[in-house]
Amino acid sequence: MSLIVHHLNNSRSQRILWLLEEIGAAYDIKYYDRDPITNLAPSALIAVHPLGKSPVIEDDGRVITESGAITEYLCERHGGGHLVPERGTDDHTTHLEWLHFAEGSAMTPILLRLYTARIGEAAAVLEPRIAQQLDSHFSYMEDRLLPSGHFIGDSLSAADIMLSFPAEIAIMQGMAPRYPKLADFVNRCHDRAAWRRARDKGGAYYGY
Repeated sequence: MSLIVHHLNNSRSQRILWLLEEIGAAYDIKYYDRDPITNLAPSALIAVHPLGKSPVIEDDGRVITESGAITEYLCERHGGGHLVPERGTDDHTTHLEWLHFAEGSAMTPILLRLYTARIGEAAAVLEPRIAQQLDSHFSYMEDRLLPSGHFIGDSLSAADIMLSFPAEIAIMQGMAPRYPKLADFVNRCHDRAAWRRARDKGGAYYGY
């Protein structure tokens, strides 16, 4: 089997497993566990990619990094075309915006909250700004979820899969009452058979 996912527990690589289950592609998993004290990825991942980050995939020996790029690649090369709006359409432009939002704009305040939580009171001066930015980004997602329960059109897209991670973070931080549409979106994602298969293969995922 030529397609390999380098999968770190409790990480954004869980989305890649879900995507692969949705498109029905065959793949193998190489598992990596975070350090229980530092929560950092193991040094073994550095042998795969110099930054030591996950997700990383290998396809016929080609190493591919970055969740958005991996998502686009898998949809194009491994049967996920139905999860991407037709090129040249407005929906496709929106799809690209959401792919980059999920890993760009949305992750910045999420990571700031994660990192500053480790330094306690020293981060107090930053917390109001981080909270404001989290609310701004999660509200943006909440407001743009369609009546269909998706971010584009009436059915699951690759953008939905990418956006599942920041949405899950919002719910895990106890914000479901503030963002009920995001909470429903997360529940819908987790109800999908492909998501459950990916969770079973990837291992425990933030308590889900």
